[in-house]
Amino acid sequence: MSGKRSAGLLLFRSSGTGVEVLIGHMGGPFWSGRDTGAWSIPKGEYEPDETPEAAARREFTEELGLPVPDGELVPLGESRQASGKIVTVWAIEADLDPALAVFGTFAMEWPRGSGVRREFPEIDRAAWCTPESAHDRLVTGQRVFLDRLAQYLRNSRPPSPPGR
Repeated sequence: MSGKRSAGLLLFRSSGTGVEVLIGHMGGPFWSGRDTGAWSIPKGEYEPDETPEAAARREFTEELGLPVPDGELVPLGESRQASGKIVTVWAIEADLDPALAVFGTFAMEWPRGSGVRREFPEIDRAAWCTPESAHDRLVTGQRVFLDRLAQYLRNSRPPSPPGR
C-alpha cells in the first residue's frame, strides 16, 4: 500500500444546461488516444511538510499554468485510489477559459528501455463537461468527487421555482 498523498481542485460552473466541471486529459504516451478513464481532476502529490490545500493550489497552477480562481473552497473529502494513494479534493465555483492553459510538463524515458528522456505535458488538454460526461472520462478513483459535488449542490442551492 502506498503512503503517497495527492490533492486537487475541481472547478465547477453553472451553464445554460446545468453544471459543468473542468477536467484535464492526462498527457504522455500511456494516455494518448484514450478518452474513457484517461481524464483527471487537476491534482498532484505533496510531501508531509505541505498542507493538502497548498498542494492543491500549487498543482492546479503547475498543471494548467493559470492562477487558481477566486472562490470559496468546498471540501469534497478524501478517497483512497486503487494504488493506495489518498486523494483530497476541493471544489471551487469559478469560470476560466481552458484555451488559455499552458500545461506543465514532466520527463520520462520513452520508449522504455531506450535511454532517451522525453518531456510530455502533465495534462494535454482541459475541457468543461457535464458531470455525467466527466464520470466516464475520469479515472475510476476520482468519480466519487463528482457524486460529492452533486450532493453539495443539492444541499446548498435553493430549488428552482415551479414552472422552470
